[in-house]
Amino acid sequence: MEDLGCKAGENKMINKQFWSGKKVFLTGHTGFKGSWLSLWLSSLGAEVTGYSLEPSTKPNLFDLCNIKDLLKNSVIADIRDGENLNRAMLQAQPEIVIHMAAQPLVRESYKSPVETYEVNVMGTVNLLEAVRNCPSVVSVVNVTTDKCYENKEWHWGYRENEPLGGYDPYSSSKACSELVTSAYRNSFLNNQLDGRKIAVASARAGNVIGGGDWAVDRLVPDIIRSILTDQKIIIRNPNSIRPWQHVLEPLSGYLLLAENLYNYGEKFASAWNFGPLDDDAKPVEWIVREICSIWEGASFEVDTSAQPHEAQYLKLDCSKAAAELEWHPRWNLRQAIDKIVEFTTAYQKGEKLIDVCVKQIKDYQESL
Repeated sequence: MEDLGCKAGENKMINKQFWSGKKVFLTGHTGFKGSWLSLWLSSLGAEVTGYSLEPSTKPNLFDLCNIKDLLKNSVIADIRDGENLNRAMLQAQPEIVIHMAAQPLVRESYKSPVETYEVNVMGTVNLLEAVRNCPSVVSVVNVTTDKCYENKEWHWGYRENEPLGGYDPYSSSKACSELVTSAYRNSFLNNQLDGRKIAVASARAGNVIGGGDWAVDRLVPDIIRSILTDQKIIIRNPNSIRPWQHVLEPLSGYLLLAENLYNYGEKFASAWNFGPLDDDAKPVEWIVREICSIWEGASFEVDTSAQPHEAQYLKLDCSKAAAELEWHPRWNLRQAIDKIVEFTTAYQKGEKLIDVCVKQIKDYQESL
């Protein structure tokens, strides 16, 4: 099989004129990716209503950048509360909905499988029910994960038409979220029963890294936490290969996808991969060694104890996004690591982190 992975190319610009004044309903806005997207949308002039639980870590990017002050409204609530979600969306009257609220960790899903399925599956159902009841919505992007595919440990990228699966509760819950999205699109949101056309797509990204992530049991946050506390870095699966990408890479894909859904409807209402450059599918140990080479005195060791199952090899094929959305990854892995170092250094020095983030967003937009 030909390896049609993710390759560099000319990108479509993020259209500031399109986003200016758009009403956006963003779930998961207090999380790592949600905070970055809230910043980006706000810088584009969008009116953002966020819906999420309180940030799950301290420190966290949402509070450090005072992102609440940038939003039209920040609703602190649970995606599992369908009635409250419905009220919040009706009040916001959004044109565009981006669903990022999730239980996002593989290892946590082994500890809390019921909660993982409730949040990731029924949370998606609640979100799409709220969309059905909100007459202002034009387009919806449901953010899932690269782990939604049935992993065969292939050395080539998974394409959007590959079978869904999931060994662990997190991965399978996201595959379920994909199936829910497809069923709602076919049954209710594509002018079948409800008499409305709402363009709904799903987005599958790789292993997202960037400044401001303090999640537990996630590689780069664990590395940074160990460095900042002068502890040895402990890694579990040094040979596992993942599609690493800076957080702004998939976010740019979500924005382009949402815009095309809004403008062209069902033509873009399907599943989309947003992964890194082919060469940036690297082993865990490569990432650790690269970061240790930057911070003097940093070192690591491998935890050889028994670990829950995680996929060894994962890669995405992004040729569909390249051909139809004109989306390509822009920052390679070393650039992504440089941006993490820039953010972490600013954090250590007590600098104003929102300025660092806004600068990185500007740098990324200029790279387009």
